[in-house]
Amino acid sequence: MKISFYKYQGAGNDFIMLDGFSTSYDSGLDHRVVAALCDRRFGVGADGLIIINPLEELLDFEMLYYNADGKPGSMCGNGGRCAFQFARDLRIISDRSEFLATDGPHEAFLHDDGNISLKMSDVKQVERLDARTFVVDTGSPHFVRIVDDIDAVDVFREGRAIRYSDAYKEKGINVNFIEILSDRIRIATYERGVEDETLACGTGVTASALVSMELNLLNGKIRVEAKGGTLFVEAERNTGNGQYVSVWLTGPAVKTFEGTIETEDIQRS
Repeated sequence: MKISFYKYQGAGNDFIMLDGFSTSYDSGLDHRVVAALCDRRFGVGADGLIIINPLEELLDFEMLYYNADGKPGSMCGNGGRCAFQFARDLRIISDRSEFLATDGPHEAFLHDDGNISLKMSDVKQVERLDARTFVVDTGSPHFVRIVDDIDAVDVFREGRAIRYSDAYKEKGINVNFIEILSDRIRIATYERGVEDETLACGTGVTASALVSMELNLLNGKIRVEAKGGTLFVEAERNTGNGQYVSVWLTGPAVKTFEGTIETEDIQRS
């Protein structure tokens, strides 16, 4: 099968994008095809694959997200911004949109500087495991550990050990190491489904910002520096129940190239 694809990245978190408006992907894609396309040596190479499909509902499109291992993924914040920009480039939407993702509807809009703000799901709880360790579900589950020096962390080795620990190996969890400074956060993330460190993770960035708010260390528009770029998070805390609402993730989404590929040439058993 020949596929026309587009490649986008948000802060270095890169995705293969497929246009479900011009080609029907109603039944999705076989996980082996997705994994082959995302393979960085034998395929296009990406942290994940996104299909935008038309909806009959009062939303602009549906975002289907697959991890690099070919399995359907949970919410992806950088992917959501890339899906918005992709839909803009295809002239499906203009500068504002409401679309459906795996965790429900999302709003997004374009800033004058080209950055995109994506409204994330409300977060019910920042679960504290110990003084430096937290678990937060921001549409995807995240383990967040505060460290003194992010550059001293072996992200792949330590992240993989936590992701495959007895507590998380069945369903998996994304693992974030964060260094909280006086005016910003530095972050490194090991992502399940990719099973490696990625240059940025939008839901992980969001989780890290909420941890800093939970500890009353940072507030307002929180700057989070990932290895692939800078993102910003804003949220409001409901003091009555501890939930975080009006959670917004802001950052870039850029098209890098497009092409066609014959899946039979790259698919491996």
